[in-house]
Amino acid sequence: MSRFSRHLPPLDTLIAFEAVVRTGSFTRAASELYLTQSAVSKQIKVLEEHLGAILFERRARGIALTTAGEGFNAIVEPMLESLLNNVLRLKSGHGSRNVSVICTHAVAQYWLFPRLLRFNEQHPELTVNIHASNEISESDIGNYDFGILYGHGHWSSLKASKLFDEAIYPIASVKRALPAVHSLSELQALPLIQLDASAWNCLDWQDWFGHQGLRYQAPANAVTFNQVNLVFDAVMQGMGVGLGWEFMARERIDNGLIRQVSAFVVHTGQADYLVHDKQALRSPAAQVFEAWLLALS
Repeated sequence: MSRFSRHLPPLDTLIAFEAVVRTGSFTRAASELYLTQSAVSKQIKVLEEHLGAILFERRARGIALTTAGEGFNAIVEPMLESLLNNVLRLKSGHGSRNVSVICTHAVAQYWLFPRLLRFNEQHPELTVNIHASNEISESDIGNYDFGILYGHGHWSSLKASKLFDEAIYPIASVKRALPAVHSLSELQALPLIQLDASAWNCLDWQDWFGHQGLRYQAPANAVTFNQVNLVFDAVMQGMGVGLGWEFMARERIDNGLIRQVSAFVVHTGQADYLVHDKQALRSPAAQVFEAWLLALS
């Protein structure tokens, strides 16, 4: 006998338990499961005997979870949801030619899109769908084949593969005339476009100079934006000097549209990672995309 069959309760008892909790009624759960109320009650009794714990309090006006029931529900509900998602993905994935990716607007626009053009040329039979959001959490990744997350690369539920390290340096349009910069004090004297990073996990000028061991206070009348891509667009328009992330700036530097204003660079030690749920069953299309993208990194 396997350790699962020896220690885990039958799956139908877990399904019945979830239905009773969600509907708040043995009768409604029975109707949803196309069973009799007596059959659902028997499944819950089998589950309680297997666990050696009472899961529901039977009251005159209904039922309520016991403390043990609440704790068990916190485990069962996400487990069944994860199992369902993986079964549906497996059933549809092997015939699917679609791959879904969630990432920030900046990563989508400046890093992923140019690469997708090449991917589409090499794999015209596959379609990559991108969902851009600046509010991505670890729990969101399970709804997609992949995510691109920024951080140190350690997420308990995710497998992570590094795509690119974070490097940040001052940039300006080649059309913007600026004096030569040989020191940080000379850099501070330039028209610096400010980034209000209070709502984001990224560096602003104060942080950037802090990494260089220098204090900095933005002028009261400084041009300020609250999005990295808006700062980048302002730089492209020649409004001043902005912080440039390597993954955004490199292509336009190589194309002669912008330039690195000084040799000063901050390497934060963080990076962007291609991630997916450790428990997810990836389709052949997703595996092709992953192998292709990581080969570029």
